[in-house]
Amino acid sequence: MMNRFEGPGGKEARIRYLDGDFQVTSPGAFVRCAVTGESIPLDELKYWSVARQEPYVNAIASLRREIEMHPELRSRR
Repeated sequence: MMNRFEGPGGKEARIRYLDGDFQVTSPGAFVRCAVTGESIPLDELKYWSVARQEPYVNAIASLRREIEMHPELRSRR
């Protein structure tokens, strides 16, 4: 039995991340989270950074990357 990452459409897609949308520039079935490395099926992709052009598996991974890039966000004022 084949899973959704196998077969002709089972390769990693290349994506251009836009505000509120994304554009597939090279066909594929999934992208990899920039923080965790987990596969994200394109139909489940909800979190990404337009500025960094990278996808995230969930909001927690997105926040982790944001804090990594801006450590000053850790401190409360």
